[in-house]
Amino acid sequence: MGDSLDVARRFGANLRRVRRQADLSQEQLGFHSGLHRTEVGLLERGARVPRLDTLLKLAAGLGVRIESPLFEGMSWTRSGVTTRPGAFTFKPSEERPEK
Repeated sequence: MGDSLDVARRFGANLRRVRRQADLSQEQLGFHSGLHRTEVGLLERGARVPRLDTLLKLAAGLGVRIESPLFEGMSWTRSGVTTRPGAFTFKPSEERPEK
């Protein structure tokens, strides 16, 4: 449990720092990410570890990229319209031979 708690706290501190650098409130980040502001607060406090889809949404809401082969071909596109949520997009996977 200790390792998960450390990861959650570190992620939360990073999320708070990046959100503030982007000059966004928790509510604004929640809106751009398709999340409720209370979810953003829980993540920032390290009370919750984000799911993969939540990570993609947060990255899009903050305007940052997630650089990892694990996320290749997946993204969240935030809506520019206040009445419509964003959506996931998927690119065809490029099969790579195993080494």
